[in-house]
Amino acid sequence: MSIWWSLHLRREAASVPLARRLLLGTMETAGVDPDISHDLSVALSEACANAVEHGGMNAAPGGGSEAYRVTAYLDGEKCRIEVADSGPGFTAECPAHAHAHADAEAGRGLYLIRELADHVHIGNKPGLGGAVVSFDKILKWREDAPLMAV
Repeated sequence: MSIWWSLHLRREAASVPLARRLLLGTMETAGVDPDISHDLSVALSEACANAVEHGGMNAAPGGGSEAYRVTAYLDGEKCRIEVADSGPGFTAECPAHAHAHADAEAGRGLYLIRELADHVHIGNKPGLGGAVVSFDKILKWREDAPLMAV
């Protein structure tokens, strides 16, 4: 069995804990190990905070820049999360492309995402622009997990 959901959220700080709580609730209901759920929820919070802070600098007033999208897939043994915005995207000089360190202010969230997830892709949306951060993590399940991969 698999679960997926997608949210379109306003670029407001209040949207970050909303996305995090939905992810945590989904994983708890499915029976995902709490340590894995915590790692993914922190990574999601960092990706959402980046979208809120940087996700609309490029768009015209009244355009699509006032929102960003979060999509989560729990499918068998893996969870994939994608956060996409309508900002200017990543440039070659951006900390996303130069592996930022934990003590560096710029890029700290991307560093955390890389540390907490098993596979990370950071790039730009083709066409209209915007950044996309997606990451995967192999799931561990509680003993009583209703959706455990078999």
